[in-house]
Amino acid sequence: MHSMILSVPSVVPRRSARLAPVLSAALALALTSTQPAQAAAEKDTSGPTRAEASVSAYLRDVRDRPKELAAFFRALPKGADLHNHLSGAATTELLLRIAVEAGYCIDTTTLTASAPPCTGNTRPAADTLTDPAFRRQVIRAWSMQDFTPGQGESSHDHFFATFGKFGAVSGLHPGRLLAQVSTSAAKQHQFYLETMWTPAWYAADALATKVGYDSDLARMRDKMLADGGMDAVVQQAMSETDSMIEEFRTAAHCDTDRPDAGCALPVRFIAQVDRGGPPALVFAQMLLGIELARRDPRFVSLNLVGPEENPVAVADYRLHMRMLNYLRGVYPDVPLTLHAGELVPGLVKPEDLRFHVRDAVLTARSDRIGHGVDIRHEDDYRKLLHLMARRHVLVEVPLTSNAQVLGVTGPAHPFPLYRANNVPVALATDDQGVERTDISREYQRAALTYQLDYPVLKDLARTSLEYGFLEGHSLWRDRNGHQTVPKCAGDHLGAPTPSKRCAHFLASSAKATVQWKQEGAFHAFERTFAARAPQAASRIPHHQHARRDHDAPAPLRRTSASALIP
Repeated sequence: MHSMILSVPSVVPRRSARLAPVLSAALALALTSTQPAQAAAEKDTSGPTRAEASVSAYLRDVRDRPKELAAFFRALPKGADLHNHLSGAATTELLLRIAVEAGYCIDTTTLTASAPPCTGNTRPAADTLTDPAFRRQVIRAWSMQDFTPGQGESSHDHFFATFGKFGAVSGLHPGRLLAQVSTSAAKQHQFYLETMWTPAWYAADALATKVGYDSDLARMRDKMLADGGMDAVVQQAMSETDSMIEEFRTAAHCDTDRPDAGCALPVRFIAQVDRGGPPALVFAQMLLGIELARRDPRFVSLNLVGPEENPVAVADYRLHMRMLNYLRGVYPDVPLTLHAGELVPGLVKPEDLRFHVRDAVLTARSDRIGHGVDIRHEDDYRKLLHLMARRHVLVEVPLTSNAQVLGVTGPAHPFPLYRANNVPVALATDDQGVERTDISREYQRAALTYQLDYPVLKDLARTSLEYGFLEGHSLWRDRNGHQTVPKCAGDHLGAPTPSKRCAHFLASSAKATVQWKQEGAFHAFERTFAARAPQAASRIPHHQHARRDHDAPAPLRRTSASALIP
């Protein structure tokens, strides 16, 4: 992987063209290469290659050896993280460091951070540097560290309460948060990041208050666009993003001789919409997110955030879906991802478990679904699964989050159900800082829980890049297999010097470029870990190498839309 010469800049400058930065100097050299194309990679075979089978043998061999297992998943190429909240992804320790540097205070009862001066029931955050017990107390309050349900607080309630406790701090230096989160992703061999954050909240709220709610959505949109109202909010959001990126580049040392790994990671933003807000504000934030995705290449989509069982969110759920249905009709080219089905019985009434994923798919026409945990409670859920498979609606699956927040694990989780029904899925982190996890642990958790072999893990990583909203055509012909596009069909996938024709194609597509880079990383990974496989694996007849783990659902033993990316 370190020999790769293709690179994509991390965050696209606001006024630059979407695709121009993809053509790096190294790739420009590749365009003039007259070196004959290397042998084409195997694709769409009925089973794994010998290298993949050997890596699977190694994985089986180290399942009970924690150190080797962790190293394997740390080194595994892991595609993209498509479901990541910036404020919840940064480590609690970084948030606490920012609180200390800003002179903030912490309430000794609620453990909520606030701006100085520290009076009454508050202590300086700096006390956490000299009082280890106080530090542990704050870290536990701001994360899921050591949390056990009891004393009137569930895991679900503790999780969502953390954001209010550190909320005054998380907005102080978003660029520093991004530097840490992107570098963590890059070091764990991910190639793309979509992270959610909330730009220009106060400006959007002021516009929503001024305009007010109108049940005629077209008229409400017109009012928000009138007299440059929404344009001013968009400009404010862009300005905030400019400042954020400037801070990011400083914090990550991007313009020095020793840049952090996150500087080279392609990052795009998803604008958050507070689903618990009043309808006018929800609509204003939706419109802002869409306008940003149209006008600023750093933004690609929007998403509703906040507890899905919030009384306002439940009462207005169908209204929100109608709003999105209308806006998607006006702006059909802006893709959409939605939190939907992050629910279990008891959080809401039984009837409210029956339509959230369905309405997100059918009414809002979402391209991706976040969580989708309550799918079995949806009306005619098998028909819905088939529809999602046919439409290629991806489900973003953060296993640790679902375990901590909803208590859903193992066979109770719909992860294998989605895959068995050919619905594409991608592993994600959600709020890795709060959850005290990372993407490597998410892949390890999936592999051990569901007995996944290496080819399936490889498929998951490929799928995450395929369904990301990064601009450009895919490396794959379609979403039903792994046949490369004709322009690269004769090349060895991931080769450092693609043919002239393929290099031109890669230069035109940020998405294909990162996919190509991951393919090169897969080859390097397989060379390393296939060599460590038990000797017995090399003596297995080739036809037996093609068998998937016997515990995997039947659809995983063949090429299917559930795991393979086009």
